[in-house]
Amino acid sequence: MLMRTDPFRELDRFAQQVLGTSARPAAMPMDAWRSGDEFVVEFDLPGVDPASVELDVERNVLTVKAQRPVNEGTAEMIAAERPRGVFSRQLILGDNLDTEKIRASYRSGVLTLRVPVAERAKPRRIAVETVEEQQAIGA
Repeated sequence: MLMRTDPFRELDRFAQQVLGTSARPAAMPMDAWRSGDEFVVEFDLPGVDPASVELDVERNVLTVKAQRPVNEGTAEMIAAERPRGVFSRQLILGDNLDTEKIRASYRSGVLTLRVPVAERAKPRRIAVETVEEQQAIGA
């Protein structure tokens, strides 16, 4: 039986695992949307212990770091497509968001962040004052 070899096959596989593809992003795929006065971001983190998730905000950069444990043991892996180890992702938050009031929850392998719009960025109505003109009487 004649087999065709591709010298770059392993390199392509490694690049897809590290960098991901448009169909399957690497490590921490996310969805983000605005719902009323808050932005919602969901990260897929199946198999991650919630205690290993770290969220840090410095200025307007939000860093999400998580760890999926490496399989240790003597078993021989047949397929290893799920990223393991420590991985992180950073989001740049706009100045119109209130980074002091970010809420985070983890359920069924999904990390959900809720970032409220800052009060100063919400639309507001400005009252217009009516000023009566007084005519000056005099010489």
